[in-house]
Amino acid sequence: MSKRDYYEVLGVSKSASQEEIKKAYRKQAIQYHPDKNPGDKDAETKFKEAAEAYEILSNADKRSRYDRYGHAGVGGASGAGGFSGGMTMEDIFENFGDIFGSAFGGNFGGFSGFGGFGGSRQRGRRVNKGSNLRVKVSLSLKDIAHGVNKKIKVNKYVACDTCSGSGAKDGSSHSTCSTCNGSGQVTRVTSTFLGQMQTTQTCHVCGGEGKTITHKCTKCHGEGIVKESEVISLDIPAGVAEGMQLSVSGKGNAARRGGVNGDLIVLIQEEKHPDLVRDGNDLIYGLYLNFAEAALGAPV
Repeated sequence: MSKRDYYEVLGVSKSASQEEIKKAYRKQAIQYHPDKNPGDKDAETKFKEAAEAYEILSNADKRSRYDRYGHAGVGGASGAGGFSGGMTMEDIFENFGDIFGSAFGGNFGGFSGFGGFGGSRQRGRRVNKGSNLRVKVSLSLKDIAHGVNKKIKVNKYVACDTCSGSGAKDGSSHSTCSTCNGSGQVTRVTSTFLGQMQTTQTCHVCGGEGKTITHKCTKCHGEGIVKESEVISLDIPAGVAEGMQLSVSGKGNAARRGGVNGDLIVLIQEEKHPDLVRDGNDLIYGLYLNFAEAALGAPV
């Protein structure tokens, strides 16, 4: 089955900004979300197709290769609904769920009747995730034309070296949460006119971690993270443009008391060149001539 153009899938033009691409994907994801289309295989295919398109077009390097070489430039051998990185349905919710999660009460990972992905995520303990960091990087026209390595210094949260990010004074300073008995979730049963309704929520005592700290680390005060500066090396590919965003996985803020680091989002800014103007992949130079030079010709 031939693959559709990614811009066509999301319904955007090839000059669309990252914000327009994000909005278009969110619209598609909500429309074909499994919760709204239980058992609908066509909706499932379109849901995956939209995620695949967003995976490519939201990444500056992948988008650039796709614009130049089409599907072949981004692993075009995968089938319809497949992903260049081998993503599964659960990967979609893990990586892109925050984009459309609010439309489903924030429960982007927990849905029923669709392969059981949500159930397994709901029952597991909560895994903390650090917040993303956003920085702006200014590039010269030469940097953009050839690609460049940039080293930037960022202030961010890192794992506390005293407690190794646990937030506890020592290894024996943890205890199982007595409210959820270590599951990270509590179940409540309420009576309605239709009968009894059972709901499962994150434990408010331990925050879904399943354990509590009895003696806190004196350096991070039980948070497991401290503020420090770090020098990060960025390999920026050739051909990026003003407003593009690059994502560096795991280089954002560390998560409280262990978990997954956030990402570093790099916003590209183009420095104005004194003589040249960029037009896509072309360069324009404005050459001013007087009437005699234009009429008779002249060395310039």
